[in-house]
Amino acid sequence: MFYAISWFLSFMLLALWSVACWGVHAVTVWAVSSAGALSAGTSAMNAILVPEWIRAWIPPQLTQEFEALIASVGPVVQSALEAVPALSGAVSVMAWAIWGLGAVVLVALAVGAHLLIAVFKRPPAAGNAPVAAAR
Repeated sequence: MFYAISWFLSFMLLALWSVACWGVHAVTVWAVSSAGALSAGTSAMNAILVPEWIRAWIPPQLTQEFEALIASVGPVVQSALEAVPALSGAVSVMAWAIWGLGAVVLVALAVGAHLLIAVFKRPPAAGNAPVAAAR
């Protein structure tokens, strides 16, 4: 019975691992494919300003520095967004590699649990068994 519980839990963990990897892969592929839509980065970066409700709480000099920092980062973000769609093929390869490593670890843990159960269920050796009183 312990073997069945052990393997059932192992397969459930493997299923959860698979669903988690699939979900992260789907979100990553979506983000990478959507990065092309953001490639108009410099105009979008200039549109990112400090919200009015925050301006009331911070000094004007800090607001100007923050906006200057965002404007200076614009070209870096632009070049990164242009390079991201080229990485979309690598996302699937990385997802499969990470899933495979996790699956191997989970199967190894399942085999280890199986062996541990076998060690604990093993009957004591004949030399260590108590001797029954002879009549």
